[in-house]
Amino acid sequence: MLRIATRESPLALWQAEHVRARLQAAHPDLEVTLVPMTTRGDQLLSTSLSTAGGKGLFVKELEQAMLEDRADLAVHSMKDVPAHQPEGLTLVAFLEGEDPRDAFVSNRHAQLADLPQGARVGTASLRRQSLLAALRPDLQIGMLRGNVGTRLRKLDENEFDAILLACAGLRRLGLGDRIREALDVQRFVPAIGQGVIGIEARADDTRTRDLLAVLHDTTSATRLAAERALNERLGGACTVPVAGHATVSSDRIRLCAMVGAPDGSRVVRDEISGAAAEGASLGTQLAERLLANGAREILGSLGIKA
Repeated sequence: MLRIATRESPLALWQAEHVRARLQAAHPDLEVTLVPMTTRGDQLLSTSLSTAGGKGLFVKELEQAMLEDRADLAVHSMKDVPAHQPEGLTLVAFLEGEDPRDAFVSNRHAQLADLPQGARVGTASLRRQSLLAALRPDLQIGMLRGNVGTRLRKLDENEFDAILLACAGLRRLGLGDRIREALDVQRFVPAIGQGVIGIEARADDTRTRDLLAVLHDTTSATRLAAERALNERLGGACTVPVAGHATVSSDRIRLCAMVGAPDGSRVVRDEISGAAAEGASLGTQLAERLLANGAREILGSLGIKA
């Protein structure tokens, strides 16, 4: 038997059920059960993630369950996973990536450029806030927390003129028709790991790791090696506007990235390409270039030493 720790949100449960189905298809005699739990990130909905402690709040309880042998693995959205795992745990498999782009969702406007002056846009992400403010300083950007259904309901109740979500989450929940515009990754750089499901387990649990090996996608692993190396060199915090997205083609990789001030007053961008096998090294190199070109000052103003 394998026990999967998962958050109780509809999207997290979809991801855990997807992993369970894939595991049982690969190992027909294997019993797989879900261990749903509510994380601190799910509970603190009245404050921003950056104030509450970052996206890592969505994984800590799941990790504790594995360390205490109440679960054998945890299924995560990789954009929620900090750069470092607790001692004794490791990321063992990454699934094929979904659409990594951000989704512009609105009931009245077909695309971001159509928003009128002063329109209200909801997001919980400092990265999206920074990019929005840099692109459209006239917009009123409001905090939008909660699961996908809660966020869509607030849009439908006219609290906002538009909201930004991840294309991947909407598509996985069968809500792809709510996407009015998928934002270009060059202009609107996605979060580190956006669209990829990752699986974490105890480092010494060779049985679980062997069972999960069949799910592992090497393209996602190559992409994440570059993105997460970039993030680690930039301080590894989930509470600052850092973005990075890698595309892999054959034996080549291209990584674009940004670091921005939360108010959009300054955004530093750059990109790098090279051999896919050197993805992690390229991620670190790109981070160094960003730091040299102004990212160090931005991060320093937010209390991050890099």
